[in-house]
Amino acid sequence: MSVSPLSTVRAARKALAERLSELRKDAGLTGRELGVRCGWSESKSSRIESARTAPSDADIRAWCSACGAADQAPDLVAANRTAESMYIQWKRRHRAGMRRAQAELLPLYERTRVFRIYCSNVVPGLLQTPPYATSLMGMITKFQGTPDDLGEAVATRMERARVLYQGGHTFAILLEEAVLRHRLGSTEVMAGQLAHLLSVLSLPSLSLGVIPAAAERTMWPLEAFYLFDDRLVSVETLTAEVNVTAPSEAHDYIKAFAELSRSAVFGAQARTLITDAKRTFR
Repeated sequence: MSVSPLSTVRAARKALAERLSELRKDAGLTGRELGVRCGWSESKSSRIESARTAPSDADIRAWCSACGAADQAPDLVAANRTAESMYIQWKRRHRAGMRRAQAELLPLYERTRVFRIYCSNVVPGLLQTPPYATSLMGMITKFQGTPDDLGEAVATRMERARVLYQGGHTFAILLEEAVLRHRLGSTEVMAGQLAHLLSVLSLPSLSLGVIPAAAERTMWPLEAFYLFDDRLVSVETLTAEVNVTAPSEAHDYIKAFAELSRSAVFGAQARTLITDAKRTFR
C-alpha cells in the first residue's frame, strides 16, 4: 500500500468536521438553520461538515455560538490550527521570500539528534553548496512567483548546515542516483556540488547512501522526506510541505527508509557513483 503524506491531514480535518457536525445535531439544527444563524449558505455548512472546505477560526466561533456551545470554540479553533499546520503551501510559506522559511527551521535542526533524509529529486539542503542552492532556490522562486531574497535565503540555508559539524547529531541520507545527474545549474555548479558530496563522505556523523538506477529494489521511489528523531516527518510535494506526526504514519516512513537503504550502496561504492557522475560535468 502506498504511503500517503496527506492522510494525517485529511484525518485531522475530518475529525474536526465530525465534531462540528455533532454540535449542530446536538443543538437540533438543520444545515439550513445553522446557515441562517451564522449568516452563510446551507451549502457552506455542508462543505464544512464533509471536510471539503476548511473553516476559518471565525467560522468555528460562529458555528459554536449558533449551537449554544461557545465554550467549545477555543478547543476546536486549536484543533483547526493544528490541522492547518500539517499542510503548508509553499506559496504561502514563501509569500515574503524564502529566507524566513529557512530561518524557521533552524531550531528544529538544532534540537534533532537523529536525521533520516531521502531525496529522489535534488541534493538535500544540508549537503548543498551555495551555488547549487542559489540555482535551485532561484528556480523555485521563479516557479512560485514569490519575492526574490535569494542571497539572504541561501546564507540562512548554509547556516543551517552547520549542524553537520557541531557534534551531537547523526545523519543518514539516501539519494537516488538520478539526483547526481539532474543538472540544476551550470556544469561548474554541478561539478562543485558533487565534489562537496565526495568531501562530506568522510564525516563521522554522516552515512550517505546512493541508490543505483539499476539496483534491485524492495521499495519504489518516493517523494523527498525528512525524518526528525522518529517524531516528525516532513514530506515535500510540488505545492506544499506536509508534516506528519501520527506515530503510525511516522513508523511507515521509518520502514520505507529501511527498505530504501537495502537498495543503496555506501562508502567506496557510493564514492564511485558520485565520481562517475562528476565526470559528466566537465
